Amino acid sequence: MKRPLQVTLLVLSGLGLLHASLFTDLSLRFVKEGMRPMLVASGVLLLVLGVAEAWSHQKPAGEDGHDHEDADADADADADADRHVDAHGHDHSTVPRIAWLLFLPALSLLFYAPPALGAYTAAREAPKAVTEQRYFDPLPATSPVPLTLTQFTSRVQQDHKRDIGGRSVRMTGFVTPDKGADGWYLTRIIFTCCAADAQSVKVRIHGASALPANTWVTVTGTWHPGGTLGTSSAPAALDARTVKKVAKPVNAYTDALPLF
Repeated sequence: MKRPLQVTLLVLSGLGLLHASLFTDLSLRFVKEGMRPMLVASGVLLLVLGVAEAWSHQKPAGEDGHDHEDADADADADADADRHVDAHGHDHSTVPRIAWLLFLPALSLLFYAPPALGAYTAAREAPKAVTEQRYFDPLPATSPVPLTLTQFTSRVQQDHKRDIGGRSVRMTGFVTPDKGADGWYLTRIIFTCCAADAQSVKVRIHGASALPANTWVTVTGTWHPGGTLGTSSAPAALDARTVKKVAKPVNAYTDALPLF
């Protein structure tokens, strides 16, 4: 790839990373919050490399004709290199077409970032396996009890004391429709590192009409009976009493407690 295009690609990539991680929250669609400083540092480094590459190519003109002659010789050498044909007869004078695709991710970060993961992804994968837990603290006396979707699922399927039975709970997530079945899913997508390892945790909601897919809601209700509470046969499901639309949280890819 020719030097001006290399410089342009470095600068665009640096600007794209800074736009996504420093000036907006776009990076949180793809990576965890803790990786944000590394993205900012990478964007700055790419900009510095682009500026350094452009600066190194600039040569001041000499006061006599020698520098001009040297510059002409260098230009001829560059031209010869551009016209190089290797021993196998392959012409390397043009940029491989595939190289131009490198501009697409850089431009997308600046002008059209890929959409965030949501209901489309969650509907096509199995729920995240809940980590085995043997001991549970007593639930607080407050009602409804604020819980994450993971906490609710763990208590329903692993708490042998069955404290969750009959208790009113409150959880926040986004709507994932379940076509052709009773109810819909309250969902969270969780990043371990980035979007490549995303997993979803879902709680089926009964007794309330589903809002449009990807709508963020806070649901209050009680466990929907089924199977044996405190064992893996019990479904992670809720009989909804209220469903309230809420704003999407800034860092949506964590299984956090409801804000209110």
